[in-house]
Amino acid sequence: MPEICRFFGIVIAINYNDHQPPHFHARYGEYKALIAIPTLTLLRGRLPARALGLTIEWASRHQDELMDNWERARHHEPLIRIEPLE
Repeated sequence: MPEICRFFGIVIAINYNDHQPPHFHARYGEYKALIAIPTLTLLRGRLPARALGLTIEWASRHQDELMDNWERARHHEPLIRIEPLE
């Protein structure tokens, strides 16, 4: 699964040719979650509250880039790294 960003121990990735709806994967330690890109809602999994909050904050700043990477992945194109939350 290609990593597109990493910040505060949270790893963000998008799978190639993944299922709908458009989403990204977030990992934090042993926790894993799928977050919908258009709505920034938790689809599946779990993150600690602070990690989930940071992930949603980051994603809200980069929704357009996330959707662009989703489309790239659907077409098996190289993904673009996204700036981390600082």
